[in-house]
Amino acid sequence: MSGPLLLAIESSCDETGIALIEGGRRIRANVVASQVALHAASGGIVPEVAARAHLRWVLPVLDEAWNDGGVEWADIDGIAVTHGPGLAGSLLVGINVAKTLAWVHDKPLIGVNHLEGHLYAAWLLDPDEDARPEPAFPLVALVVSGGHTFLVEMTDHLTYRLLGQTVDDAAGEAFDKVGRLLGLGYPGGPAIMRAAADALRRDVTFPRAWMGESYDFSFSGLKTATRRIHDEARLAAGLKDPAEPLPDAVVAELAHGFQDSVIDVLATKTIRAAEDRGARTIVLGGGVAANTVLRDRVALGADRIGVPLIVPRPGLCTDNGAMIGAAGARRFLAGERAGWDLDARPTLPLARPA
Repeated sequence: MSGPLLLAIESSCDETGIALIEGGRRIRANVVASQVALHAASGGIVPEVAARAHLRWVLPVLDEAWNDGGVEWADIDGIAVTHGPGLAGSLLVGINVAKTLAWVHDKPLIGVNHLEGHLYAAWLLDPDEDARPEPAFPLVALVVSGGHTFLVEMTDHLTYRLLGQTVDDAAGEAFDKVGRLLGLGYPGGPAIMRAAADALRRDVTFPRAWMGESYDFSFSGLKTATRRIHDEARLAAGLKDPAEPLPDAVVAELAHGFQDSVIDVLATKTIRAAEDRGARTIVLGGGVAANTVLRDRVALGADRIGVPLIVPRPGLCTDNGAMIGAAGARRFLAGERAGWDLDARPTLPLARPA
C-alpha cells in the first residue's frame, strides 16, 4: 500500500497507544497499554494518576510498536500525535514524546484531534485484512464514548458538520455511573452489557430523552431516573442494609432497561440523521461503539434504509494510536505541519454546531 508511513501517538485519557500506519489505512503495528485496572478502585479516571501512568508506559509501548512494525527511522514520513481534546497532563506526555522524536529524527510533526481519530478508525485495515473500499461521502457518524457523544456529517475528508451532541453527560459516563450504582464495577459499559444479557424479565421501562426533533442527546435525567428505579427496587426487595446488594436477577433487569434506553435514543437519532442528510455511509466510533447491542441496533436501522454501516472492531473503537495515524495521514497529505509550539488543548472542538 502506497502513501505516507506515520508513527502515531495517542495519550488523551487513560490509554497509551502508539502505532505505525501506512497510507492512512494499513496497520503495521498498534500497541495499547490500558489503565483500566489502575482506575478500577476509584470507579473512574484520576487525571494525575493517568498522566503518571503514561510516563511509565510510553517508552515501553513505543519500543514494542517499533519492533512489531519492523521499520527504520528512514522509513518514517512523519509523527502524528493527539493534542486534544482530553486530559491536559495525559496529552502533554504524548505531545512531548512526539516533539522529541520529531526533533531528534528531523521528521514533520502533525497535530490530530482525538475525535477525528475516532472517525478515521473506520478507514483502518488490519495487517492481514483484505483491502476494501473506503467509506463513501457524504457520511453520518456517531461517536460515543466516556467523554463525548455526538453526531457529525462528513461531506469530504477533514470536512465536518456537527449535527448534534450531548447537552450534559456523555453516554459512556452515564454507563460508568450506573454500573457503579448497580454494583457492577468499572468500566460500566461492558459490565452493564454482560448483566443485561442475563435479564429474564425485561418489563422495567426507563425514560428516553428525545430532545424534540434535534439530534442532541441528554443522559443526566436518565441517571436520576435510574437512581429512583434502583431505590424502588431495593424497597420492593425489602433491603434495608445499604451494603446488601440487589439480587442478580433484579440487577440484570435494571441493566437491560437502562442500556435499552440509551441505545434506543442513540440508534434512532443516528438512522434519522442518515436519512435526513442523504448519507451514503453510516459510521460508529468511540468506546461505546464496542457495545454489540448498539452495533446490532444501528445495523438493523442501516439495513432498513439501505445504507452500509462501518464499525471498527472493538479494539479500534477504544482509544488507540492507529486511529490517530489514520487521521494524521489525511492532514499530512493536505500539507499540514505542526510547529514546536504545539500544545495540549483539553477542550479542542471537532466542528461547530450546524
